Amino acid sequence: MSSNSPSQTNDYPMSLDKPQEYCGIFGIFNHPNAAVLTYYGLHALQHRGQEAAGIVTVSKDPEKKKKQMNAYRGLGLVTDVFRNPKLWEDILKGDMAIGHNRYSTSGSSNKIANIQPFQVHYKSGNIALGHNGNLSNIREIRNRLIEEGTIFQSSTDSEVFLHLIAKSIEHDQVAQIRHALLQVKGAYCLVILTEDKLIAVRDPNGFRPLSLGIKDGAYVVASETCAFDIIGAEYIREIEHGEMLVIDRDENNQVRMQSYFLPRPERTSKCIFEFVYFSRPDSKIFGESVDKVRRKLGKNLALETPVKTEGDEKVFVISVPDSSNTATLGFVTESQKQGINARYELGLIRNHYVGRTFIHPEESGRGLKVRTKFNPVRGVIEGRKIVVVDDSIVRGTTSENLMKLIREANPKEIHFRVSSPPIKFPCYYGLDFPDPEKLIANECGGDIKKIAEKIGVDTLEYLSLEGMVSACGFDGDPEKSGFCTACFSGKYPVSIEEGIGKEEND
Repeated sequence: MSSNSPSQTNDYPMSLDKPQEYCGIFGIFNHPNAAVLTYYGLHALQHRGQEAAGIVTVSKDPEKKKKQMNAYRGLGLVTDVFRNPKLWEDILKGDMAIGHNRYSTSGSSNKIANIQPFQVHYKSGNIALGHNGNLSNIREIRNRLIEEGTIFQSSTDSEVFLHLIAKSIEHDQVAQIRHALLQVKGAYCLVILTEDKLIAVRDPNGFRPLSLGIKDGAYVVASETCAFDIIGAEYIREIEHGEMLVIDRDENNQVRMQSYFLPRPERTSKCIFEFVYFSRPDSKIFGESVDKVRRKLGKNLALETPVKTEGDEKVFVISVPDSSNTATLGFVTESQKQGINARYELGLIRNHYVGRTFIHPEESGRGLKVRTKFNPVRGVIEGRKIVVVDDSIVRGTTSENLMKLIREANPKEIHFRVSSPPIKFPCYYGLDFPDPEKLIANECGGDIKKIAEKIGVDTLEYLSLEGMVSACGFDGDPEKSGFCTACFSGKYPVSIEEGIGKEEND
């Protein structure tokens, strides 16, 4: 896989004690500045992956009078990888492109060979691919391909797609891609580039969000609609679960779209954590505004677990920025509707410029990682009844250190509210959770009071599974909601190979 990659390797911090994002994908067809717009799209999707980025374009070779693929990839943030302005004129030329931001849920995070989009030349021509998600039958497929003589150049499950496409008995590239997709299971969204087509794919269960937009006659696909906003594209619709959308030109050179569908279950399994934490609040995913759903999560949390006051007493509600800001607003609004004297305050200030921080081993247990990222506002907290709203608790280490930090500001009381249920189970569809025994809900045997004692708060309450699903627009049995809630409920919508998720996930 050819690649022009910067030599520098930078380490960037991930969110403390949170499940890590999947990846971000972007594609565009029929625009003279395809690579530049892809760059901005990836910039908007930076929250979905900060380890590496890449762009592949298709252009005409003036000497050979045929189309060629051009690639540039590197480790680091989008602005670091594509810092050379000559890239757009000398390398990333063409009117169609795909891009990828990487966070590794499988495969080593610091290998150049693992940076997407992957690009190869095979019997049917050139093809490039960017993947967001995890396959649940990866071991079976990979072992079969190795036995057939396949040589893997990366350690990611994404490369499997390319080998399956190359080995397909079909002759047409679209048919080859469909043949490959029929062999895989799990969670995936794909952007695929051939010499004349942009292809967007969403898995039959619809785990990941993927949307279609348009700008100046150019079609755009992206993980989240915030990538449309930054380039001024108009949202058209969501790519359907099990849909393979092919964008190319007809015999009259007019841009066209054709949809093909994979066999799909009656009900989707949309990842509910996209609403809880991953997606940006200014995005529209799964047909809903993330901001609207998060406010509803906060409102339901206040309905189920209010922090009441007496007389003229006030309660001051603060978020753990930034992912909990919107849910906190909803919590305060609903608390006030209940007659509770609640006020939203900025009680924690987040440092957005934290690079890789050196921490001496003797100091590592004293919460310096948290101190480099957050600082309490003493004037808001001191002597007051405080409610801290967060979107989730995973290991609990950050929550524990954060509460110690808030205690130093001398609050009267600390009440912790979480806008999702306790996380008890691993995810095999792309979320990078720790081993189940390292999850605080399991460490404490599911006892909420023990968790509260461990992290150092006066009270702790979680949103119920039903309350979370209701906020996403479904009232009833969570299993019938169309959302995947496996990390909370342990009910997996797609079967998992035995032992998967151990050595693959790093």
